[in-house]
Formats: sequence, C-alpha cells, structure tokens
Amino acid sequence: MSKENAHPITACLLICCPDRPGIVAGVSQFLYQLGANILDASQHSTDPREGLFFMRMEFQLDLLDKPALEAAFQQQVATPLQMEWKIDYSDRRMRMAIMVSAYDHCLLELLWRWKSGELPVDIPLVISNHSLLEKECTAMEIPFHYLPVTNATKAVQEDAAIRLLEEHQIDFTVLARYMQILSPQFVSRYPQRIINIHHSFLPAFAGARPYLNAYTRGVKLIGATAHYVTNELDEGPIIEQDVARVSHKHTVEDLVMLGRDIERQVLTRAVKAHVNNRVILHGNKTIVF
Repeated sequence: MSKENAHPITACLLICCPDRPGIVAGVSQFLYQLGANILDASQHSTDPREGLFFMRMEFQLDLLDKPALEAAFQQQVATPLQMEWKIDYSDRRMRMAIMVSAYDHCLLELLWRWKSGELPVDIPLVISNHSLLEKECTAMEIPFHYLPVTNATKAVQEDAAIRLLEEHQIDFTVLARYMQILSPQFVSRYPQRIINIHHSFLPAFAGARPYLNAYTRGVKLIGATAHYVTNELDEGPIIEQDVARVSHKHTVEDLVMLGRDIERQVLTRAVKAHVNNRVILHGNKTIVF
C-alpha cells in the first residue's frame, strides 16, 4: 500500500519480560524505525529476586498493516527479550457488557460516565437476573436482557448469558453488584475479562454482608475493591481500592450509604484502567500504570 492510504492511530503496548539492560532501547528503536511518535512510557522493575520488567508504551503511528507490525515486533524484539506482550489500537473501541442484579448505583454510574463520553466504550447490552433496572437502560437505548436464575436453572441461565456475550462480541464484562457467584465454567471462558466490585476493602470481610460484619467488628475504615474475577471468591487480582473513615456513631445503614459512594468511584476507576490498557496481570496481583 502507498503512504497515501495510511491513517495515524494511537496504539498501546504492554510488556512483561525478564529484567535486563536494553529493553527500553530495543522497543524504542523498533518504533523509531517505523516512524512512530512515542506519547507516553512507564516502566517498573521488580526486586532482583523476581527479576521482572513491566512496561506500558503509548505511541502514534501511520499504520497500514497491523499483523505485519505485530509479526515484526515478535521476531525482532519480543522473542530475543523473552517478552509476554499485547497491543491494542485506538481505532477500535472495547465492547463492554454489564451484569447487574437489583442495586442500581454502580450501573447508573457507569451509564452516566458512558453517556457523558468519559468512558470510551460501546455497551451493547446489560444482563440482569432482576427486571427492576430495565427502564434505566432502555432510557439510554441500551438493550436489557432479563435472565432470571434459581439454583435449579443456574447452568441454563449462564449458558444464555454466554450466548449473548458471544453474539455481541463482548471484550469484557463488568459485574456492577451482580449478586450471583459465577461458575468456574463461566469464569474460565473470560480470563482477565470480568471485573467485579466488592463492597469491602479486601481481603477483609470477603463474601456476603461485609458492612454488617464491619459494623460488628467496630472497624474505623470501610472500603470497596474492584478486582478481576477468578474461581476463588473475592480473591482475584485487585485493580483498584478506596476507603472512608467511620466511627462508632455510624449505623449499618450509614456504612451502606458511605460504601455505595466508594463502590461507584472504585469501579469506575478500575474500568477506566482496563479500557485504557493500564493493567498488567502478574500472578494474582496487578501492575497498574
């Protein structure tokens, strides 16, 4: 193709590899030879016992052939430096599904951020095991799918949800207070592609009723945690957390009200980090640039 057919796009490269001299130089030289303009670069080296290097590099390039660029990078840079890497491009928006039950605060926060343009994703659908929030979604012209579930129908309901996610080519799913435990079969289909908000500052008070448990223990801090979903309940890699101070004067209801504000903010920040390719997963923890 001729240069006239090129169109500038922004790309984001995430890298994990053994730490050694010359990594930044190797990547930068490769991009320089392509005529790329590096917009942002961040890196992190672990302690010598782990000996790992992580990097996020954002660059702009008149790109003609993505497969050719990726093949060249693999051959010239990634293989010699033993890299695990991924690259995403700005000319394609991520497609995000939302799964929610009856609580509306996290769902409405995400929809408002999306509507205002602050969350640059497409939202092809919302899935819920309750019908209560359908009006809120249809008001924003987002298809709402009511999939009720009982213990006896859980497998059938999850199969229906998976079909919807596949049909709409969903990149990742957000559990916006979806009060169902996903099966291992469901989770295994979408590694590092399901984000959950838990109404507690994990690892404290995992599981159900964390605000009541926090009140009973007389804690002085409550919080919320956004994490990737794994088969271990509430133990997936943490993306974002926040807390608020509380005292003996706060009732359980007060803690719930305060907690919902924190949940909204934490979940939004986690989703933004994922969408902006600022998260690298390493084992059961994350590096968030």
